[in-house]
Amino acid sequence: MYSDNKIWIAKGDKPVYLLPNMANRHGLIAGATGTGKTITLKVMAESFSDMGVPVFLTDIKGDLAGLSEKGSDNPNMAERIAKLGIEGFSYKSYPVCFWDVFGKGGHPVRTTVTEMGALLLSRLLGLNDTQSGVLNIVFRVADENGMLLLDLKDLSAMLRYVGENSKEYTLKYGNIAAQSIGAIQRSLIFLEDQGGAHFFGEPALDIYDWMRTDSDGRGYINILHCVELFHSPVLYSTFLLWMLSELFEALPETGDVSKPKLVFFFDEAHLLFDDTPKVLLQKIEQVVRLIRSKGVGVYFITQNPMDLPKDVLGQLGNRVQHALRAYTPAEQKTVRAAAETFRTNPAFDTETAITELGTGEALVSCLDSEGIPGMVERAFILPPQSKFGTIDDFARLRIVNSSPVSGKYDTEVDRESAYEMLQAKAIQEEKAKKEEKERKERQKQLEKEEKEREKAQKREESRKYNRKTLAERAADNVVGTIGREVGRSLIRGILGSLKK
Repeated sequence: MYSDNKIWIAKGDKPVYLLPNMANRHGLIAGATGTGKTITLKVMAESFSDMGVPVFLTDIKGDLAGLSEKGSDNPNMAERIAKLGIEGFSYKSYPVCFWDVFGKGGHPVRTTVTEMGALLLSRLLGLNDTQSGVLNIVFRVADENGMLLLDLKDLSAMLRYVGENSKEYTLKYGNIAAQSIGAIQRSLIFLEDQGGAHFFGEPALDIYDWMRTDSDGRGYINILHCVELFHSPVLYSTFLLWMLSELFEALPETGDVSKPKLVFFFDEAHLLFDDTPKVLLQKIEQVVRLIRSKGVGVYFITQNPMDLPKDVLGQLGNRVQHALRAYTPAEQKTVRAAAETFRTNPAFDTETAITELGTGEALVSCLDSEGIPGMVERAFILPPQSKFGTIDDFARLRIVNSSPVSGKYDTEVDRESAYEMLQAKAIQEEKAKKEEKERKERQKQLEKEEKEREKAQKREESRKYNRKTLAERAADNVVGTIGREVGRSLIRGILGSLKK
């Protein structure tokens, strides 16, 4: 609840506030299933919206859609409001924009293969180091040849092209094994079967569309509908990592801010780090560390704080810890580790309290005005002002159709890119081959015709000789005989004269 220019999160012996200028120092909402994490998330998202800060969050179960409608009074709510002594509490709805990778429960969310990049795409495809190296080469070749990689068919065509011309690129970039190309192609097919093809294409998401306020100055709460997406955990987590990277790349440095520009909530945060390659994990840690200077606050939601890497956990200054169970030695160790992350309160034992917390109750510690973690408080989370639960399809459709980005992303655009360029190149090469083949065939035909003419000429000469009549041949013989006799007479005459 936004009160006195602060976010009022909970109340125990005293109210617990989150200061706006410390909200971009990131945070954690942790606890076992059914302990109240979703309510905490809603209360914080409502408060940020009232503060004029846009919010992004993922809705895995579909129950966060209730933020779009105002809550209603009931005995339990009335009891909680009275118990916490909340004055001026009112039910209200919030400006919401629905998104969905599959385009069913909200506006489609797309990016291009190029914007995703080889590093995140390798994780999405589950590639090993060798295959990731080949994928990097494919990206490099596409870039050098001015071929845009927009969707999966572009990438598939580019892989095929590099594989067919591997000898040309091996000396320049290194070995390109046909087995690696084949493995990446198979991973692409698997990704398509998971619905990944919906995610790649244009128009690509403009990250600034998440940073809107309504006419009353309240920040929009961008809800990613993940009921279907969550069935593909790798696609879900990689998508969120891409969004965080996009924010980091797109937003300018702002330094210290009076309030965040945007607050990101990552539900089921452990999926972001499961089986993550070391190089990608280092990138995540770097982005989390540096993105606060861009005015972005990142809040991780998970069951166990130990799900997060230590370097990430150490950067989360604002923490809400709901109950954890400690039935086994491993669980007891987890509780002990979670308790050690808080600044001790002498009024109670933190480790014991974590296992005793009721639903809606939590241990809360926020940064003070100097950026120092506050003493942990045991307190009850305030109730949300919006509706509990989900909304019907008609209400969702009405909100989608009236949103400020309505129509912007609905129609997919397939402009000329690597697939079309390679297809055109293949057609040209095929045409050139066909023309060369036809030229050679014409040349061969001309040579054949020339030989036929020569043969015909010889046959004609032979036929001319054979066509002479008997009389002509007799005359030729007579002439020949006469010629010989005349010759002999002349010789005899000459020789006779000499004898005289």
